[in-house]
Amino acid sequence: MTDVLYVKNISYTMSHIFFLVFVYLFTIPRYSKKRTLVICALSFAFTTAMSQLKMIVLPDNALFYFIITIIQIIAAQLTGLLISERRNAKTLFVGLSASNYVLVGSIIASILYIFTDDIIVSLTGNLLAHIIILLIFYRKIRTIILRFCERDMEKNGWEICLIPIFFYCAFSSIAFFPYTLYDHPENILVSIFLMITMLVSYVVVIHYLDSETKYVTELWKNAVLKSYAKGLENQNYLVKQSEQNLKVLRHDMRHYSMMIDSLLDQGEYDEIRNITGHIEEVVNDNKIKHYCENLIINIVLMNMAEYAAVFSIALHLDVLIPTHIPVNEYEFALTLANLFENALISAKQAEPAKKYIDAKIHCTEEFLLVDMANECAEEIHFDPITGLPKSRRGKGHGLGMQSVQDFCSEMGGTIDCYCENNRFRIILYVKF
Repeated sequence: MTDVLYVKNISYTMSHIFFLVFVYLFTIPRYSKKRTLVICALSFAFTTAMSQLKMIVLPDNALFYFIITIIQIIAAQLTGLLISERRNAKTLFVGLSASNYVLVGSIIASILYIFTDDIIVSLTGNLLAHIIILLIFYRKIRTIILRFCERDMEKNGWEICLIPIFFYCAFSSIAFFPYTLYDHPENILVSIFLMITMLVSYVVVIHYLDSETKYVTELWKNAVLKSYAKGLENQNYLVKQSEQNLKVLRHDMRHYSMMIDSLLDQGEYDEIRNITGHIEEVVNDNKIKHYCENLIINIVLMNMAEYAAVFSIALHLDVLIPTHIPVNEYEFALTLANLFENALISAKQAEPAKKYIDAKIHCTEEFLLVDMANECAEEIHFDPITGLPKSRRGKGHGLGMQSVQDFCSEMGGTIDCYCENNRFRIILYVKF
C-alpha cells in the first residue's frame, strides 16, 4: 500500500506539471513570460500541497478526498483562465482538455503498476505517455487550437466544453473515485475503451474547430474585401471624375486666357486675380498624385498619404508597381491598407520629431516586396502562432494582421517582423 501511495504521489506531481505545460502552450498568454511562469509556479505549489493533504492527512476519508479534489480542479481551471488572454469558453475547453490529458497519463501509470508491480516502470510509462502525447498535440493541433481561440465566433462555444467534462467525469468515476484501478483492476478494459473513444472524439472535434475557424475567417475576409472593393471603386470614380474636370479646365483655359487679355486691357486687375484664384482652386481640388502606375494601389497610397498628413507623420515612399501586377490587386490593396493603418496608429503616438513611416513597395514579375518601418512608442506583443504583432485594442481588433497573414500564406510568401530601439519593421516577401 505504501508503494501505491508513492506512485500516486509522484504521478499527481507529474500531472500538475504537465497540466500547466499544456495550458501554457495551448493558450494565448495575457501576461509576460516571467509573470505567467510565476502564476504557474504558485498554482503548482497550491495543487501539490492539496495532493499531499488528501493523501497523507486523511487518505481514507472519501468526503475529504472529494472536496480537496474539487478544489484542485477549480484551482487548475482558474489558472488556465488567469494566464490566458481570452477568458471564455474556448480557454475553458483547453483547460478541461488538459485535465483529461493528464488523467490519461495517470491511468497509464496505474495500469503499468498493476501489471508489473514496478514503481520505476509505472512512473517511466507515465512520463513517456505525457511527453509523447504532448509532442503529438504540439505538432499536429496546437496551431488549430490557438487560431480557434484567437478568432471571434458568433457562438459562445460553451457547448463544446461538455465533451471534455463528460470524459473527465467518466475517467474519474472509473479509475479514481470512489475506487481506484488498484482496487478494481477489472475496470482497466473500460478505461482503455474510454481513452480510445476520447481520442476519436477529439479528432472529430479538432476537425470541426479547424473547419469552423477557416469558415469564419473566409466570411470575414470576403466581407472586408467586398467592402473595400466597393470603396476603391467609389474612389476610382472620383479619380476619373477629377481627371475629367481637369480636361474640361484645360479646354476652358483658352476662354480664360481671352478673358484675362481683355481685363488687362481694361485694367481690371482684381477681377484677374479672382479668375486666377478660381483656376488654382479647381486645379488643387482635382490634383491627383501618382505614386505608381496601378490605379487601385495608387488610391490606397493617396489615402494613406492624406491620413499621414493629418497626423503630421512624415511619409517616405519608395514605390515601384506597374499597371498590371501578378497578384489580386484588391487583396494586395487590402494588405497594404492594413499595414499602413497599423503603422499610422503606432506612429501617431510617437513624439512629434519621431513621427515617420518608411515604406518600400516593389512589385515585379519575379517578386513582391513590402518593407515598412515606423516609430513605436508602446511595447509590442507578438502572436505565438504567426510571430506577427497582436492588437491590444480588444475584441474585434487584430483582424488586419490576420488578413495580411492570410494574403501572405495564399501567395506562398514570408513575413518577418521585429522591434529594435523603438523602431518596428515588417517585411513581406513573395517570390513568383
